[in-house]
Amino acid sequence: MNLSRIIHGHWRLADWEISTQELLKLTQQCIELGVDTFDHADIYGNYSCESLFGKALALKKSLRNEIKIISKCGIALLSDKYPHRKIAHYNYSFEHIISSTETSLSNFGTDHLDLLLLHRPSPLLNPNEVAKAFTHLKESGKVLHFGVSNYTPQQFEMLDSYLDMELQTNQVEMSPLCLEHFENGNMDFFLKKRMKPMVWSPLAGGRIFHSKTEKEKRVFNSLMEVAAEMNEESIDKVVYAWLLKHPASLMPIIGSGKYKRIKTAVEAQELNMTLEQWFKIFIASRGKDMP
Repeated sequence: MNLSRIIHGHWRLADWEISTQELLKLTQQCIELGVDTFDHADIYGNYSCESLFGKALALKKSLRNEIKIISKCGIALLSDKYPHRKIAHYNYSFEHIISSTETSLSNFGTDHLDLLLLHRPSPLLNPNEVAKAFTHLKESGKVLHFGVSNYTPQQFEMLDSYLDMELQTNQVEMSPLCLEHFENGNMDFFLKKRMKPMVWSPLAGGRIFHSKTEKEKRVFNSLMEVAAEMNEESIDKVVYAWLLKHPASLMPIIGSGKYKRIKTAVEAQELNMTLEQWFKIFIASRGKDMP
């Protein structure tokens, strides 16, 4: 499937304090920038963000044909929306996957999702149940493609082996402060599978800008040095360029309601970061030189 290289994330949409009309305008501005893919999950904003986006799309229904909608399922949060729940848990039963998808479709006001992801691996996941649900959703036309989020290579291959269709992507946390997927084999696995991973929290939840630990200070200083070398004022653009340089074709998710920040990420695609600059940031995060 063809997702935009930069993806707009709606995790904190409910906190942006923008009107439905303003959200529609921001969505149209994203499309003009080449950002036509929007990332959601059923749980975002205490189960509210999907419907907020759906209300914006309802103002211009033709917009649905210009965008790709991603959502996730499987996390069952404690919430006033589900007062019967006694403990937060994961649910990947056939019934839950189907009902969650039906709710997402209703929230968005659409007849299909472009991509559905399992939000996190579960210690009690039954791959036969997942395969049954995915097949039902695929055959009914309600979901076009499927993937996972936060999976290791082993977990990905296990689930993939039960499916009639190929999993399309894995959405993982990655930033100059989070090298987990360089260490657990995922980066090599992405290249092996020719799979383009989605990247959440590329700015480490803002910690990139507010360094407190020794590691954060090292990374911040390296980003500032590289920014100066590249004649760039914003280190966030340098972070995106660092991610975009990797041959796995990483797709950063920009979780901001500010047009300027989204535009900065798009512009990072034009930056030409050198190998030494890339490794300067990588080594700062590792805390030691390359062997």
